[in-house]
Amino acid sequence: MHLIIPYAASHAFNGPEVWGGLQLPHLQTLLGQLQRQQIWQDPERTPLHLPHERLQAQALGWVSDATALPWAAWHQAQQSQPRDQAQAWMTPCHWQVGMDQVVMADPAHLHLSDEESQQLLQAMQPFLIEDGLQVTWHSALLWHAQGALLAELSCASLDRVIGQNVKAWMPDSPTARPLQRLQSEMQMLLYNHPVNNARDARRQIAVNSFWLHGAGSLPVGTQPKVHPVTVPEGLRSAALHGDVQAWRQAWQQLDTTTVADALAHLQATGQVTLSLCSEHAAHTYTAAPAAWHQRITRLFNKTTPAAALAALITP
Repeated sequence: MHLIIPYAASHAFNGPEVWGGLQLPHLQTLLGQLQRQQIWQDPERTPLHLPHERLQAQALGWVSDATALPWAAWHQAQQSQPRDQAQAWMTPCHWQVGMDQVVMADPAHLHLSDEESQQLLQAMQPFLIEDGLQVTWHSALLWHAQGALLAELSCASLDRVIGQNVKAWMPDSPTARPLQRLQSEMQMLLYNHPVNNARDARRQIAVNSFWLHGAGSLPVGTQPKVHPVTVPEGLRSAALHGDVQAWRQAWQQLDTTTVADALAHLQATGQVTLSLCSEHAAHTYTAAPAAWHQRITRLFNKTTPAAALAALITP
């Protein structure tokens, strides 16, 4: 069992109000029986994908530092869908245009209905088809795309871009130029679309762009039915929006459920791997056998959850 916890700590917040009184008894017991074996730290040039995504890719047998992690193709393979063509997720979103930057709002804040999403995709279809993209509706915020345009495209994950200047994350290779043109065309198309006019009347933000992520083709040899890791998402929303109280509550819920399950698995089998991740680091703990002096050291120097989590955001 490999438990990968995204946003176990976040650079969005730090201080006494974050760690003070945070009670995570199952995590504390689990840490007391594991050893930290691996540390990942983002290099100076931040990768396109977050540490928890790269760890999951590694668990699937992919190259973890690849510029393309084909999550859309992997999802389709899980559903026994065709897997040989390049694919990607397409998420409708809102770009807030400022004086010197364009910032992506969290797509979840659009509260986009299925009907609105389907209408927008229908309006965009002629342009997408012209660029050789076959796009089908999957959910309000996830459309599935496939086509040759996606084969060599290195796209930043959605969470890397939320709340950030999109310019820093736009693909800038020659193969991305059709994508850049398509995004410009869609901004013009969506500006006065009836869906956005209705949203404006309700004082809701407009859908004025899209983001491609999870692009690429599955590496040869990927086993579609293998899912060797557990990646809970309960901490994600609070971390993305810097809501420390919601994050603490989510951690306590996670501790009584998923972390408790991992502890029970360790006690039953003697084996478990735990990866705690922030936006720029990952620390992995395993149940490696410890020498007698290491067991004594661990007994008197127990790693507290607060210390283990703070270490993820400490330079």
